Amino acid sequence: MAFINDLGKIIVFLFLLLSIFLITAKSERKLPDYLFAAFLLVSVIDFSGLFLSPPDSRIIKGGKLASVLLQMPLYYLYVNSACYYNFKLHKKHLLHGLPFLFVFCFFSITGISEQDYKIFDVISVVQYYFYIIAVFLVLRNFRKLYQENYSSNHHLTYKWLMQTTVLFVIGNIFVLIRGFVDNDSPVYNYLFTLTSVFVLSVITWFVLNALYRPNLFAGINKDLTPVQSENEVKKQPEQLKSLLQFMETEKPYLDDKLTLQKLAEQIHLPEKQLSLLINQHTGKHFFDFINEFRINDAKTLLKEQSQLTVLEVLYEVGFNSKSSFYTAFKKETNLTPTDYRKSTI
Repeated sequence: MAFINDLGKIIVFLFLLLSIFLITAKSERKLPDYLFAAFLLVSVIDFSGLFLSPPDSRIIKGGKLASVLLQMPLYYLYVNSACYYNFKLHKKHLLHGLPFLFVFCFFSITGISEQDYKIFDVISVVQYYFYIIAVFLVLRNFRKLYQENYSSNHHLTYKWLMQTTVLFVIGNIFVLIRGFVDNDSPVYNYLFTLTSVFVLSVITWFVLNALYRPNLFAGINKDLTPVQSENEVKKQPEQLKSLLQFMETEKPYLDDKLTLQKLAEQIHLPEKQLSLLINQHTGKHFFDFINEFRINDAKTLLKEQSQLTVLEVLYEVGFNSKSSFYTAFKKETNLTPTDYRKSTI
């Protein structure tokens, strides 16, 4: 029991420390930092129960228990702000706090009985997975939009957020399993410790990576809409021929911030028409279409200019991240850039 108390103190201290880092760290987009810091601070209220006994007050006990209902709404809003650079908080987002407000008021007035705890457990689990599903839907839409409209490394944002969300689900499964184990059992203490260490490791890993990679959450335009149908325009081989010729001669893909909008302006086509043209005729999203040209150039440079380092090559062909370059290169060739270079010697 003493170990769990000490672990709780460590978790609370680190969460507070990470919150301060997020709030004070210099960043072009502070809203994601503030929302995740708020998520951590609300989590502190929950984890403080590992070593602190709340005063015998209905209001304090009700507030502590109800605060759990703020965690996932804050994470959901955080994911939206991390994905979309023009996401802003509005009054309507206060609706996410209504379950917390209702439960807090109810417990503050009536107190908390054993039956209330059981009902609350069900409510919190239902709410948790409601928001988990909502987060997955946000990430699915985000992935579709960046693939159709951007050539830069937004897939790293998607990867980090998806991994973190999946890890959160795994951590919650540990909590659910713990609910079926007797509180006095050694297994219960083991599961409690495992869950706490797991959650601490995941959040620390995520926050530190976000801090050291400030461009990870550059975000995309939330007002973009996914392409709905491939039958809205007829196939136009001449336009495709012009597009490919433009790509070969002008090499717009060397711009690491190239977007569908930029390319559409350069070849004088509406964005939607260009997106459909690429999808229909190449079977690729804009993201993969652009990276194919970059990888072809990279293969040439790796083969013919051995004096260039891999890092110099990736910047030369339009990538702005080593990890995104390696991922795209391996996807196209099934080899790492270094292995490819060795195979051509």
